[in-house]
Amino acid sequence: MALPSNYSTASVSEFLLICFPNYQSWQHWLSLPLSLLFLLAMGANATLLITIWLEASLHEPMYYLLSLLSLLDIVLCLTVIPKVLAIFWFDFRSISFSACFLQMFIMNSFLPMESCTFMIMAYDRYVAICHPLRYRSIITDQFVAKASVFIFTRNALLTAPIPILTARLHYCGKNVIENCICANLSVSRLSCDNFTLNRIYQFVAGWTLLGSDFILIFLSYTFILRAVLRFKAEAAAVKALSTCGSHFILILFFSTILLVVVLTNVARKRVPMDILILLNVLHHLIPPALNPIVYGVRTKEIKQGIKKLLWRRM
Repeated sequence: MALPSNYSTASVSEFLLICFPNYQSWQHWLSLPLSLLFLLAMGANATLLITIWLEASLHEPMYYLLSLLSLLDIVLCLTVIPKVLAIFWFDFRSISFSACFLQMFIMNSFLPMESCTFMIMAYDRYVAICHPLRYRSIITDQFVAKASVFIFTRNALLTAPIPILTARLHYCGKNVIENCICANLSVSRLSCDNFTLNRIYQFVAGWTLLGSDFILIFLSYTFILRAVLRFKAEAAAVKALSTCGSHFILILFFSTILLVVVLTNVARKRVPMDILILLNVLHHLIPPALNPIVYGVRTKEIKQGIKKLLWRRM
């Protein structure tokens, strides 16, 4: 397919997403593992949500927070992956202004929403282990509802200026985005205006939101570890750590992939563009696929709930 010219005298009305500009022949082969991961992420998260919804014993604040994490994962996957697969399979490269900036808003806001959810879950584990007698009075359904409102409000309001600033730029020539997604910097580079303010705001907002969440997560687990080391009974210490194991693994997946994406973008000149694009896509796919599996495998109550759900279907 011959691509339209990158330059035009008229204003741009839509963008063209060009995945892997140097290796477009790989797209059909890459679409198979991506589609399998996408189906796994959708199926696993949907199963987890249905299990928590139908199983009365899972109607607890900890599982409500896990449900929120699954909802965020599903939205992120549906925002990014179907469009990527449409490009790979059907060469549907065009994306309208409104769809592009909506995708940008969801990606920029839901990512810190996930880190904020991890932070709330870390606080939940901190209260459960360090203040077990007060757990039922502190971590209530009302707490989860207020925490959910805080998660959505904080991150939506603080990240909304990113797509707004990008949309206000003047696009008078280039309309080919060398990316599979409408990433802020990939889009703003096409404008005829100076986008320094846009770049600075994304950097400050991103690191403020994610940085504050990870600091609080670190502090929570520091207090948890200190409390566990004081336990006299070894069995009690093992049980306390096992309750945090699944959550810690999820944070490790999330932070590791995020760190790889950040470092490769910092070393942009040394890392091929196609590798950066692939990492950005996988960052929206691997954590959603692994999160429900880790909790499903490591949490006895969820495994029992899934078994009951399967028996009802049979």
